[in-house]
Amino acid sequence: MNQPGDDAPRSTETARRRILLVDCDMFFVQVARLEDPEGAGRAPLLLVGGSASGRGVVTSADYSVREFGVHSGMPVSQALRLCPRATVVPVPRQACVTRSRAIRECLEAMAPVVQAASIDEFYLDLTGTERLYAGQSLAQTAERIQERVREATGITVSLGGGTVRLVAKLAVERAKPGGVHIVPPGREAAFLQEHELADLPGVGPALLEQLEARGLRTVKDLIPLQYEWLDRWFGPNRGRWLWERARGIDPSPVDPDPGRKSISAERTFPRDLPRDSDGDGELDRRLRRLALEVGESLRAKGLLARTVTVKLRDADFTTRNASSTLSQPISSDRAILRTAVKLLDDLRDRSGAPVRLLGLGVSSLAENEGARQLSLLDSEELEESDRDRTLSRTGDRIRKRFGRDALLPGGLLGRPEDPNDGEDNP
Repeated sequence: MNQPGDDAPRSTETARRRILLVDCDMFFVQVARLEDPEGAGRAPLLLVGGSASGRGVVTSADYSVREFGVHSGMPVSQALRLCPRATVVPVPRQACVTRSRAIRECLEAMAPVVQAASIDEFYLDLTGTERLYAGQSLAQTAERIQERVREATGITVSLGGGTVRLVAKLAVERAKPGGVHIVPPGREAAFLQEHELADLPGVGPALLEQLEARGLRTVKDLIPLQYEWLDRWFGPNRGRWLWERARGIDPSPVDPDPGRKSISAERTFPRDLPRDSDGDGELDRRLRRLALEVGESLRAKGLLARTVTVKLRDADFTTRNASSTLSQPISSDRAILRTAVKLLDDLRDRSGAPVRLLGLGVSSLAENEGARQLSLLDSEELEESDRDRTLSRTGDRIRKRFGRDALLPGGLLGRPEDPNDGEDNP
């Protein structure tokens, strides 16, 4: 029996690929220091995200703070207990967006294919650019890109590289902070075998638990196993994925326009909202605002969504989600809100705990290709009407021209959102 991957990208073409991952070290910390050189720029121990009162979560921490055990996603209150002398500043959101765009523009001037994996990570495919870079090695080209980004944007980046994205992703961790690490062609498998299975992107807690139950903790542990055992233990799709990744096989391309999988927004409240009439009223108001934000973003991108998700984080940091997939795709504020209200009610019925964060997202996205065609099999009541979509688009135009509070749903009238009331989470 042929093993999976026998015909996978081990070809000469794959061996010639030149893939880099550009990672902006401590991106939010760097931007905060650049934006406020006399304040955050002088703080020896800096946390970005949340507030000095302990609200919110850590978005980024400089390396000196990480030595105390602080990491991103940790409650700020816990981070301050570990490192009491740390300075806490909010995320400089607009500045981060502006510098991220500047970094991408710089990279696009140096690489033919650039994919933004996140606001601070960019994959580059430099295949075929050897003549452009006068025969430089990939390491030399990476150093050249690193210097250009720093000169153009003030941001220090680390770069990892190899013939596939998986290797580049792991290599950049070896490069931090501010270095370059390239895995030469033919060394992918050996490089992978230096890692724990937990290091592989895509191996989450559930899969890791299953692997450890079989005594599998390192990539090297997987190599002697025949594919049939992985198939039997983890299923054909996951078994094949593990077999290929352990050998450095990753066919995924660098795609400059991979398409967005979801759109979401969330708020962390300045105080926990209790389960009473005041708290429920505030949650309802915030949900309406989030539905407006998500709907505007969805329509601006010319997309429709079939799945709506509401997220609640309780005062004890327990996070709960509820989702609903609809029979028809939607984009109007009314349809998004109607579904979200039901999901929020369901989550609140399950727990009466005070709420510190509310989130709303849409997924299962598709292009809006114009008017929806009805069939005899359609139900009589649609998820949204043409009037719903028309009203939403009209509201978008009015707010774009006259400001975000120019036209609001009835539940928000007279209650403009205070920009300092709560925190947007990136």
